[in-house]
Amino acid sequence: MVVIETAIPDVKIIEPAKFGDQRGFFSEIFNYEKYKAAGIDLKAVQDNHSLSGPRGTVRGLHFQAPPHAQAKLVRVTRGSVLDVAVDIRRGSPTYGEHVVVVLSAKAWNQVYIPKGFAHGFCTLEADTEFLYKVDGYYAPDHDKGLAWDDPALAIDWRVPPSEAVLSDKDRQNPMLSELGDFFFH
Repeated sequence: MVVIETAIPDVKIIEPAKFGDQRGFFSEIFNYEKYKAAGIDLKAVQDNHSLSGPRGTVRGLHFQAPPHAQAKLVRVTRGSVLDVAVDIRRGSPTYGEHVVVVLSAKAWNQVYIPKGFAHGFCTLEADTEFLYKVDGYYAPDHDKGLAWDDPALAIDWRVPPSEAVLSDKDRQNPMLSELGDFFFH
């Protein structure tokens, strides 16, 4: 396993080892003790799996507010995505900044996103499957969002806004300037 720091050091890229032969492959995609030793203390309690049919599907930017905030370990098992994590921790030197990583089944990479970040992704291929481990259970009353197309964030989603496929809920998310103070650095 290789752990790579990003421009926001709390967000990390993980490249699990993958061993293959004529039968296929084996990969240990999560081991609590090894991840903890690498600075990722994720005690996962729930696994989520999504399938996005069309290329250009945008999911996010999502987070859960305290006391039900979630850290996430995300990966793609089919297709590819542009994965985005936005720092929404007031007082953080990187508040409002984001990290973008291309995750793909081919690259077999993962991203760790700590609490205090809004997270989303855009599918770069049709029929993309996305998996994520979280350290807190889903709490619908604490489910929040941030506008994916907020000009202040200047995220290049690699899809024209008119072609992005979003849920009605995600179209209603507030801009960063309208977002409440949920996290503090």
